[in-house]
Amino acid sequence: MTDIWAHIVGDIGNLFSGSSSAWFAFGQVLLIDIFLAGDNAIVIGALAAGLPAEQRKKVILIGIIAALVLRIAFALVVTQLLQLIGLIFAGGLLLLWVAWKMYRELRQGAHDNAGSPEIEGDEHSGVRSAKSFAGAAWAVAVADVSMSLDNVLAVAGAARDHPGILMIGLVFAVALMGIAANLIAKYIDRYRWIAWLGLLVIIYVAGSMIYTGITDHEVGLLQLVR
Repeated sequence: MTDIWAHIVGDIGNLFSGSSSAWFAFGQVLLIDIFLAGDNAIVIGALAAGLPAEQRKKVILIGIIAALVLRIAFALVVTQLLQLIGLIFAGGLLLLWVAWKMYRELRQGAHDNAGSPEIEGDEHSGVRSAKSFAGAAWAVAVADVSMSLDNVLAVAGAARDHPGILMIGLVFAVALMGIAANLIAKYIDRYRWIAWLGLLVIIYVAGSMIYTGITDHEVGLLQLVR
């Protein structure tokens, strides 16, 4: 715990001192969190859209709480795994696949569904709503696992050299999911350039992770052939 606070204080100090690398990492983390929090909320709302109002609200609440817990759990695991040789490279490839899926969704557009009144923008998500409470809860749980891992992996890749910013980004992501996810979803739906900007940041982080995963002197794949 002491080390975590030391990293947080150190990186905050770097931000206030005008460190370009710290601000660059912080900017990436901020954009990734904003984009993926809104995207997560849109998917949750769309999956629950076919349920009665009372059940729909429960599924959306379950989905948001699960997303919060999963982001914390994945952050604790991913940050340790990225210290192993080859896993930064593998994480970059996984993130690149995530970016490809997002690109296809943005490029092809989405089929409308009824949407849920609790989440603005989910009617254009292209996600088919579940027809039962159990089906919606299961679909939301599966989606949360995937999207929470995407979020943590992207943030961990962007802030790998700044553990304090990584932790700040995690807190920020949790706060966004709990407080402002619906507002972000509304603006992502209204201003599509936000989604494209988020996608570009994720592509950059994926490319950076792949390059680092090959060339890094400690965890790069080249260490296996030396």
